[in-house]
Amino acid sequence: MPLIIRLFLIQCFIVAIYPATYGQQFSKPYQAGEELTFKVKYLFFNAAEAKMIIDDQIHEVNGRPSYKIDVYGKTLSIFSIFKVKDNWGTVMDTAKNIPYRSYRHIEEGGYRKHEVIDFNHKKGTATVKEYDKENRRVKSTKEFDIQSEIQDIVSGFYYMRHLDYRLYKRGDIINIKGFFDEKTYDLKMVYEGRDKVSTKIGDFDTIVISPVMPSNKLFSGENPIKMWITNDKNRIPIKVEAELVVGSLNMEITQAKGLRNK
Repeated sequence: MPLIIRLFLIQCFIVAIYPATYGQQFSKPYQAGEELTFKVKYLFFNAAEAKMIIDDQIHEVNGRPSYKIDVYGKTLSIFSIFKVKDNWGTVMDTAKNIPYRSYRHIEEGGYRKHEVIDFNHKKGTATVKEYDKENRRVKSTKEFDIQSEIQDIVSGFYYMRHLDYRLYKRGDIINIKGFFDEKTYDLKMVYEGRDKVSTKIGDFDTIVISPVMPSNKLFSGENPIKMWITNDKNRIPIKVEAELVVGSLNMEITQAKGLRNK
């Protein structure tokens, strides 16, 4: 079951939250120091915890101010028998909302993966460096052609929070492009309209989106994942539901700190 949890989290951050890289943008919805915490449930069990943290310091990359953003995930309770402790991150331009560096540090049982991707948007390249199990030595370096201003897993989500959903009507398709695992993905996301949601941190009017999923053995149906994002100036994700072949997974926000807009 921990494998299912891991795949669910990966799918959510690979598929459900990749945005289009065009269109009118919403006002700045986040700031340095923002921290969001989520619980993940499988059936009746608290299976995992996830955190999304923007470093409280602004970093500089190639003379540009940038956010350093980390997403952490770990298994809980009985699911810790197969220990998962993952860190996905990005360094993205505070104004252009594009990633300059992406990284992931994966610890799942005895499996380890350490990877850093440097994006050169002017040249249209992504340089992928994979490190050894101890994250000390570079094992391989590869370069890939990419479209300028393409998003990675984490930066893509934060860019999506800028989109002005007033431009869309229910059923509209947002075309998606992102780079992950040495591939460029062309996906589709459906705008499902709006909904009211109650959570531990309050009641919210929300925007609902759903990715069109390719055929796979994990999820059930063509649109098995739905994500609820607050329809306010902060645009924070507060809930994700996924229908699996066996059971379902639910991710819900439990804490939000350092929000830009009160």
